[in-house]
Amino acid sequence: MIYAIVLGIVVAVLCGVTIAKTLSVRTGNDFLVAGRKLPWPVLVFTLLSSWIGAGSLLGGGENAYKNGFVALWQPAGGWCGLLIIALIAGRARRFAQFTVPDLLEARYNATARVMATIAIVVSYTVIVSYQFKGGGDILHLIFPELPRATGMYIIAGFVIVFTAAAGMASIAYLDLVIGGLVTVIVTIAVPLILSDAGGWSEVRRALPPSHFTLLGDIGLSKALGFLIPTMLLLVGNQGMYQKFFSARSEKDAKYAVAGWIVGTLFLETMLIMVAVIGSSKFHTEAPREIIPLTARKGLPVILGAILLGGIFAKVISTANNYLFSPATNLIHDVYGRFINKNASERQMLIVSRVLVVALGIFALLQATQFESVLNASLYAYTIYGAAVTPVVLAVFFWKRATTAAAITSIILGTVVTVAWNLAQSQWGWQKDIDAVYPALAASVLSLIVISYATPKPSDEKLRPFFE
Repeated sequence: MIYAIVLGIVVAVLCGVTIAKTLSVRTGNDFLVAGRKLPWPVLVFTLLSSWIGAGSLLGGGENAYKNGFVALWQPAGGWCGLLIIALIAGRARRFAQFTVPDLLEARYNATARVMATIAIVVSYTVIVSYQFKGGGDILHLIFPELPRATGMYIIAGFVIVFTAAAGMASIAYLDLVIGGLVTVIVTIAVPLILSDAGGWSEVRRALPPSHFTLLGDIGLSKALGFLIPTMLLLVGNQGMYQKFFSARSEKDAKYAVAGWIVGTLFLETMLIMVAVIGSSKFHTEAPREIIPLTARKGLPVILGAILLGGIFAKVISTANNYLFSPATNLIHDVYGRFINKNASERQMLIVSRVLVVALGIFALLQATQFESVLNASLYAYTIYGAAVTPVVLAVFFWKRATTAAAITSIILGTVVTVAWNLAQSQWGWQKDIDAVYPALAASVLSLIVISYATPKPSDEKLRPFFE
């Protein structure tokens, strides 16, 4: 009963914040970038909550259950990416647009905008799909009589309605509540779970020695296969740039990155610890459930219920973020740019909400097609990281990058990732080589070679980014 009560409170808080922020949405600017009024403390938690969702809680938990602390290679990709982000945040806010394709059109051309939008929609709807699946798993743990599939449909409907209601303002302030709650509860939970498992010596006795080594049984190539896609997704992350565009000032954007670095290092490490400690005591046929399962069975009822409610809320939060982001692309980068350039604020708002619903349904259909959240997350990260991140980094760091090279890079990054994964799943092609290696190689090499084979960009193209 206590789990149902806590979950009810979480849902009530989410509803309350969403309703309050929905009433404040008047224009497309309010919906897309929260009127560019977010202070840095809010930005810290919305960045933290949008980044640490089902990919960390379920995919990372699945990885830790199978491989132990080797799973830290996956979040370490985000930590490396944050060092690069620290150099970009203020400049991104200065540019003050709405989406990553805005950056790409300003630096390259409209074709680059459209190609990036396609890659973003594909990768982000995959990310949303496993948030739906993760939310369904959590509901099943709380209410065992509720089938996972039914829970998934309930979560999907919940997320779609929330995201369509208030846009960025709702998402950011929901994240503030959720991020603070989960950080505090996980900090309290780790020593209690360790005590319940019999202490550190018992954890080490119960698990293979490889779970406590740098590379475990997976080797360096596989470890980098966890790290690189995660790093690339974070550095080019559309939702992250959109939050920088929502910042009150350049200073707020820079402060937010500093807080994000600290929060991510701490929280992701603590979550892997929960999964490893939990795997020493609890066994499951669904490894992705190890963190919520440990919260359910390894903590006192009140704390377990609060942590499970927080995990549930973080899955909702991440789904909101990654559903909202591609909808923003389609409304701003396609509809407003090419279909109806004279659309009124009301028209843009209505179409935005319709697109959120359509993309949510598309993500739900994808969620029915896979089981491993870890594999789905790495696939989504690789599409985005190989197709979009190299050309985004070139916007800020490489004057020589040309339009033809950027377009080719985006196309090859997307096509090679999809084709490689399809060949692996259908014909067993090169099972030991992660898609990130050929996809990133094709993307970066084409960007470099074609840039040097075509005329330099004009000073006018470069001026906004290198002044």
